[in-house]
Amino acid sequence: MSAIELTPAQRKEHRAAAHHLLPVVIIGAEGATAAVVKEIDVALTAHGLIKVRVFSDDRPAREALLQSLADELNAAPIQHIGKLLVLWRPQPKARRPEAAEEASKGARPRVIKLLTFSKSGSQRAQIKKVTVLGNERLTAGGLVKRAKKRTTGSSVKKRSQGA
Repeated sequence: MSAIELTPAQRKEHRAAAHHLLPVVIIGAEGATAAVVKEIDVALTAHGLIKVRVFSDDRPAREALLQSLADELNAAPIQHIGKLLVLWRPQPKARRPEAAEEASKGARPRVIKLLTFSKSGSQRAQIKKVTVLGNERLTAGGLVKRAKKRTTGSSVKKRSQGA
């Protein structure tokens, strides 16, 4: 058994996320050599969810390979479909892109691409790059506005009636 056990719902989410991925490691006739296992480990550390293509016609051997890779690399086997194996291992906190975004959210200017479509619909959409600072927000209409801090307490109407 691998060290990471997933529920069927978690496995389903990872299968869906891996659908569009391309194989990052290919295992050929030599099998899972030490160099191949090291590359799979590097790919798991960098990406978390990877596909591995195995050029072998022996299905039980591929199933055994998937289980041995999961055990050896402390990963969860997600899927074995055809000659593709899908492995997942949680990324370290420092590696996750969303962890870096959370740490610096609103602290730096962001460049956002806006699409403006033609009114007739016959021309291509225009791409416009807008820089949004930490204290600004982008409205639904594509305008940049300064973000207002919410006032705590009651509404303006209630405050005017009470005074």
